[in-house]
Amino acid sequence: MLLELTGLSKRFGPVEVLSDVDLSIDAGEVCALVGDNGAGKSTLVKCVAGIHAIDGGSISVNDEVRAISGPRDAAALGIEVVYQDLALCDNLDVVENLFLGREKVRGLVLDDDAMEQLAAETLSSLAVRTIRNLRQPVASLSGGQRQTVAIAKAVLWNSRLVILDEPTAALGVAQTRQVLELIRRLADQGLAVLYISHNLNDVFAVADRIAALYLGRMAAVLDAADATQSQVVELITSGRSGTLGLGADTNGART
Repeated sequence: MLLELTGLSKRFGPVEVLSDVDLSIDAGEVCALVGDNGAGKSTLVKCVAGIHAIDGGSISVNDEVRAISGPRDAAALGIEVVYQDLALCDNLDVVENLFLGREKVRGLVLDDDAMEQLAAETLSSLAVRTIRNLRQPVASLSGGQRQTVAIAKAVLWNSRLVILDEPTAALGVAQTRQVLELIRRLADQGLAVLYISHNLNDVFAVADRIAALYLGRMAAVLDAADATQSQVVELITSGRSGTLGLGADTNGART
């Protein structure tokens, strides 16, 4: 298993934000993480990314328990996160954004040709055709194109797990479709994708499995093909749906 969370817990003072969370993601799959505001989605992502230290449980990468004490540790393990604000610099062009903080040099100067070539190869490998000029400022790109640049930046560094936080939240219909197709291509190329979203239509369009958090606890993890939107909504809002979720046994009785 590429990523496995076992009994993950996180506290902020007296508040337990995550409690005994189990989740696994394998290469080549899209796992959607859903939950209401305050369910713990962002905290879980930040624990995996090394921003927050965990208070309990373990994080395993490729079946080996790892201590992730910062974003550099996560990046070294092939874990990249695309946050909702994208973390792009509007005044820089596409190539400069892709290599920001990780620039290639030749002697004492930047190797612009090598960076542009690698940027073009990365976008081509992801079948991105909407960005024609790699030297145009990111400020001039559409929302969908900006999201594409942010995702390409995440996969440029031999990443194995890409975490996407609400990548379609501010996009129109056509741009959303382009980003969802890109997410699916990431999985088809063998990457693991953890996809956080409130939009269940998008979730069911792209996810292989759906993990529902409820008040910091994992209510259930479902195969998307076997789940319904009403089940997922019930898991998000109450933590259970029929025989699924917290406090529900296999006979349908609730405790």
